[in-house]
Amino acid sequence: MLDLKLKIPPLLLTLLFGLAMWVISESSVLIEIPVVVSLCLSFALFTLGATVLISAVVSFRFAKTTVNPLLPSESTVLVKSGVYKFSRNPMYLGFLLFLFAFGILLGDVKPLFIVPLFFSYMTIFQIIPEERALQGLFGNEYKQYQREVRRWL
Repeated sequence: MLDLKLKIPPLLLTLLFGLAMWVISESSVLIEIPVVVSLCLSFALFTLGATVLISAVVSFRFAKTTVNPLLPSESTVLVKSGVYKFSRNPMYLGFLLFLFAFGILLGDVKPLFIVPLFFSYMTIFQIIPEERALQGLFGNEYKQYQREVRRWL
């Protein structure tokens, strides 16, 4: 089974990208986001991210398969129900929404430039290797799922 390119847990990556966002926000303000807008929008995005992430984990637990993203070879079933009808990677989508919410909460647009970097990094170093592993495990069933459901949203 193909190993992932990097063995860094996605939650840790999310925290590291969040730290980078915070560091960037400490420099001069590029375009300030009003506090009321920042609070409301970040709360909404965080809530949406949490809902998506929790729904994904619950779907995996209900299917009795692993949620460990570093060991896709331990997957016992291809989960295609619930939030997985809309995204093949709802856990990563939840993390992306958390970062977007955090960037807005910081009150400046500069930290938001980190979000596309997270998106790209996760796609290249986590999702694509996972897809190869799942293709090896589930064959044509996974190919069909890829045709029916988008990678992110």
